Amino acid sequence: MAIYHFSGQVLGRTVKANPDGKRRLPSNAVAAAAYRSGQRLVDRASGQVHDYSQQRGVVHEEVMVPAGAAPWLENRELLWNTVEAMEKRRDAQLAREFNMALPHELDAAQRLELVRDFVGRQFVQMGMVADIALHDPIAAQGQNRFNFHAHVMLTLRKATPDGLHPAKTREWNSKELLNVWRAEWALACNVALERGGKRVKVDHRTLQAQRDEAVAQRDMARASLLDREPEIHVGPKSKQAVRGQRLPVSRNRELGPYRVRRKLDYWERRIAFWAEEKIRGPEFRYQRWQEAEGRKKAEHAREWLSACEALSDEMAVLVACSPLNKG
Repeated sequence: MAIYHFSGQVLGRTVKANPDGKRRLPSNAVAAAAYRSGQRLVDRASGQVHDYSQQRGVVHEEVMVPAGAAPWLENRELLWNTVEAMEKRRDAQLAREFNMALPHELDAAQRLELVRDFVGRQFVQMGMVADIALHDPIAAQGQNRFNFHAHVMLTLRKATPDGLHPAKTREWNSKELLNVWRAEWALACNVALERGGKRVKVDHRTLQAQRDEAVAQRDMARASLLDREPEIHVGPKSKQAVRGQRLPVSRNRELGPYRVRRKLDYWERRIAFWAEEKIRGPEFRYQRWQEAEGRKKAEHAREWLSACEALSDEMAVLVACSPLNKG
């Protein structure tokens, strides 16, 4: 039975919180691309080498660029180093990633054609650069033999003849567009399965929606099959525990305290700004903003002067210790 899975996330420098309250380290676009493609890439900003060339399971990787885009965008290392260099903020968003389950009923060539066609029509034609990697399951590591999947990393800026556009395309962030992509992926999988002579299909809708449709069509047999609880995603730690014949231990967790606190802080600031503007007027807020900017500039100037003084002292010591000066 073909399985539908299409999940997305935005890779960024912000520290994220897991449901158990633990924090997840920020992402690095170069490291993420190296891991997914199974290659050795160098982060030119830090000099760190991300080497995943010995990783097993990566059966195909390539970078797809729009027609007329700069040729150098096809270079994976140069592409993601450029993305990192263009983002100046500490909380910058770097890339969008989708993880898609591939029908195990298809062969390797059919799965590759499916991914290329979908990514080209839905992402590349819109102007995104797509870095794709197809992974096959590794039986020696105890992975499910049907776990064929693809990783697709996408730029948040449009590709141009000169490289990447200076501004991000915010229209790609809409929830409506995400729902379109989910539906289009199901349609693409079904077309590929039908073309391959397979009678199975996938459906991106919830089990409840599929069950309601079956009841409306009076297909009670199908409705009975759909009358079940959704499958629960099992994370890598639990899988490793089972493979090691250890029983995973469950514990009560507080759901998202870090996220809730951030939301409360955000709305407290919004309410305070709104009340301040109503009471004192917008001129007061603008003046306060100017004062804050002035303090920032003064602080930067002091730091720069301190650095210059330290450099001057070091140069004086070097000159004093120079053999030419002793002569």
